[in-house]
Amino acid sequence: MKFSDYFHYMKKRPDRSKIKDAWIEFTIKNPVKTEMQSDGRIRKWAKIDSEGKYLRVIILEDGQTVHNAFFDRNFREE
Repeated sequence: MKFSDYFHYMKKRPDRSKIKDAWIEFTIKNPVKTEMQSDGRIRKWAKIDSEGKYLRVIILEDGQTVHNAFFDRNFREE
């Protein structure tokens, strides 16, 4: 996986530092929902069972570079 500089910066936050790369990869490969943003970025969500939360991963327009990843408190699976 490739990561943006912004991702590396945000990964230092205490609430994001515990997010595992394996969870990000799982979300990219097994999303329960995928959306395209108006700027071309891609949002993907997957439930991380061990945390009991949904992880949102934002991928840049190239379809490969992870730009952001965080637990989305407002996401509800349809």
